[in-house]
Amino acid sequence: MNSAIRTLARTVASKAPRLASPTTVTPTIRLFSAAAASAQTSSPGLPDSVTRVGAPEAFPNEYPGQNYMFNWCLNADGVTPLKKSAFRISKPLDLKVAGLNLPATSPLKVSARGERGNVPEAGSDALDFDTFDDALQSTKDSLSMSDSLYCPEGHAPGSRTGVRIIADKGCGSRLAPDLVAYLDRAPKRDPRSQPVTCYVLSNGSEGEFSGYAIEEVEEVMEDGSRVAVSVATVVVAGSEPTLERIVAGIELSVEGLEADSKEREEKKKAEEQA
Repeated sequence: MNSAIRTLARTVASKAPRLASPTTVTPTIRLFSAAAASAQTSSPGLPDSVTRVGAPEAFPNEYPGQNYMFNWCLNADGVTPLKKSAFRISKPLDLKVAGLNLPATSPLKVSARGERGNVPEAGSDALDFDTFDDALQSTKDSLSMSDSLYCPEGHAPGSRTGVRIIADKGCGSRLAPDLVAYLDRAPKRDPRSQPVTCYVLSNGSEGEFSGYAIEEVEEVMEDGSRVAVSVATVVVAGSEPTLERIVAGIELSVEGLEADSKEREEKKKAEEQA
């Protein structure tokens, strides 16, 4: 569905006002440490022994799995790691830090063609928005209570579209190595929200659910301007979520985002020519 149809469908389907999807947030907390260090070294009257203190690189009580900046980013995604164990995994070394095995094959090609029909889009005949939203919120709440969160990150293969998978300990420890091998490695940067966010939960006997949604949100740029962008959310929950189903959700999301972006460009071009 194109962005205009999605917007109309969600407006009709939802009677209650909805919270906007989180936009990209640029954490500034590390700037506080730098500012404090600068103030310390420039304050008059301090002895040299005090001004020779180096700028702090990490906050107190940070350790592998407990990174404040990443935790804030997960909070923006609607998941709060209450057990203080959330691993951002973007390269093989991160797997070792998280205590996980390295992938047997890298890069890893995954065929998800057979699973695409099992991941419907919210707003379609197969999945309404209310059902998707309820499943999404329930999954987020369960992930927040997980003993550990494993969060592979990277670009969708063959694209520059950022993807983050937030998985609980049960399926994350099993699937994280293969997901890291499947995703293209992205340039190193501070944590930030991604265009595609996947919530993956091994929920025991609570039932199976798979689906994805694409919504248009406003993103604040560095110059303060606001632009319309599309973001995708994937939910895969069940007794044993599979790699293929997660990949199917990622592929469908990337295709939807690309279609929305193309539609906006064509609309803008038509407006400029009018």
